Amino acid sequence: MNKSKNICTENIRIMTHDDLDLVRCWRNHESVRSYMYTNQIINKEKHLIWFEKTSGSQFNHLLIFEYNQIPLGFVNFSNVRRSAVAEWGFYTSPDAPRGAGRRLSRAALRYAFEQLKLHKVSGQALANNEASIKFHLNAGFKQEGILRDQHFNGSCYQDVLCFGLLAGEWQPDCGEI
Repeated sequence: MNKSKNICTENIRIMTHDDLDLVRCWRNHESVRSYMYTNQIINKEKHLIWFEKTSGSQFNHLLIFEYNQIPLGFVNFSNVRRSAVAEWGFYTSPDAPRGAGRRLSRAALRYAFEQLKLHKVSGQALANNEASIKFHLNAGFKQEGILRDQHFNGSCYQDVLCFGLLAGEWQPDCGEI
């Protein structure tokens, strides 16, 4: 009996115009939108303007995460400069299967540290976003601080938690999810 080895089939690729409708659909879904700094619904025109402005910058990397060639998430590395420290943002498709977030983090961080040659990836999470906080910690990030009452969501102020992962702390793996 042949036992097949677990093969990583995660992929990160550059976002294209063809991805705009799908990414906007994900972004506007209540389960994603409710944890964003700007939680209003994004229309097609504003989304296109954002994409053209952001994707044209050498300091931003807009990426699509795929698993088995199916798009399942979005990743953005911003403020990528010579200092090799960048901020990231991400979300998975609301319909993504269990484990997609871990696969996304593994592929995105491999891209950050191996292709972009970053020294550090920084992230933030609203204090009420328990899933994002757990996500960062499970991916190896360290909590570096709390920005108290940093974000006003329209009805109240919220704390923002800051996370960081250094290249030397990153643990690439292709193990079973």
